[in-house]
Amino acid sequence: MTHADVAQHATDVANHADSLILTLVGGFVLAFVFGMLANRMKLSPLVGYLVAGVIVGPHTAGFVADQELAPQLAEIGVILLMFGVGLHFSLADLMKVRKIAIPGALVQIAAATALGWGLGRLMGMGDVEAVLMGFALSVASTVVLLRALEERKQVKGDVGKIAMGWLIVEDLVIVIALVVLPLVVIQPGAEVNGMQLAASMGWTLFKVAAFTAVMLVVGAKVLPWVLVRIAHTKSRELFTLGVLAIALGIAWVAYALFHSFAMGAFLAGLVLNSSPLGHNAAERSLPLRDAFAVLFFVSVGMLFDWHILIERPLAVLGVLAIIIIGKSLAALAITTAFKLDKATSLTVAAALAQIGEFSFILTKMSVDLGGMSPDTQNLILAAALLSISLNPFVFALIDRWGGKPKPPVKEAPPVSALI
Repeated sequence: MTHADVAQHATDVANHADSLILTLVGGFVLAFVFGMLANRMKLSPLVGYLVAGVIVGPHTAGFVADQELAPQLAEIGVILLMFGVGLHFSLADLMKVRKIAIPGALVQIAAATALGWGLGRLMGMGDVEAVLMGFALSVASTVVLLRALEERKQVKGDVGKIAMGWLIVEDLVIVIALVVLPLVVIQPGAEVNGMQLAASMGWTLFKVAAFTAVMLVVGAKVLPWVLVRIAHTKSRELFTLGVLAIALGIAWVAYALFHSFAMGAFLAGLVLNSSPLGHNAAERSLPLRDAFAVLFFVSVGMLFDWHILIERPLAVLGVLAIIIIGKSLAALAITTAFKLDKATSLTVAAALAQIGEFSFILTKMSVDLGGMSPDTQNLILAAALLSISLNPFVFALIDRWGGKPKPPVKEAPPVSALI
């Protein structure tokens, strides 16, 4: 080995050694800067995080973050996001609005999937890829929806309960889909054995059901007991570490059983949610969840090639139309069928007229499995970025049409008779 080879090797080792810190510094600093800019522009900070990812990604000049390390950090973000969804999942709230939320979410998912399939076929995609694109467009972002409802002070009102219940059903459908997806995506040219596929799917669903039962029966007793024992140490650090160990550990077990970090993390959060210390667990894990969620969105932004906005503007507009117009019309049709008032119907429709984190998770998995091309993923990322950016303007538009919340003069009557 020559002196030059030794020097080059030493440089490569040094670059690899500091890639973690460079990725973290670059991701967090740029996410903060662009998140603040987005906030000042009355947009969701998610827009800023995604833009930060574009800047440190391979499709722009300058510094490029480690493209192998960033997705691994993003995977931790997915686990903690799903853990947070489980911690805030309320079956009682869902049951109150089940007559609207369950059929509404299922019909809207079906409508968005059908529209996505139709558009995908027009663009020359195969049936599987077209269906996956439509499915990815069907679920809204929890982060964006909560922010919009908080700004309008409607989180605890009837509108907020319906919208959140609707979103919970969408989340549950996507969680199940993430488990089943590896089984239904068939590689081109591969032979499909119907009996073998059915057996594999049945075995996977059995493992999911068994794991869920163990978590809800055994885990519901063991995990809270463990948290109480940790709380008795009166150490904040140990309690926080214990919560994270539970979330990451159970997610890893679920991945080992049926290749789904998301399902395990969601169930861990769901079990802890019902424990006496569930609120403390949510509070302790929040800072890390927020930090790794930012890295998740930055990692997604790194995948986005902005050139598609110039090269295929009509395709991007078509996908965006499904998200903003197609999903909104489906929501309006359902809420109108249940005879909800105009303001409630319009607000629910506007709140769901965007896509976010679950769509990113689904598209990434689809690409990894070979069921979706990176170009289609890029279309979805472009439309997602635009839909999140345009969501405040969608709310401004529905306010002009009668969706603006009226200042409460007296306590509004419950809608329990309708839902």
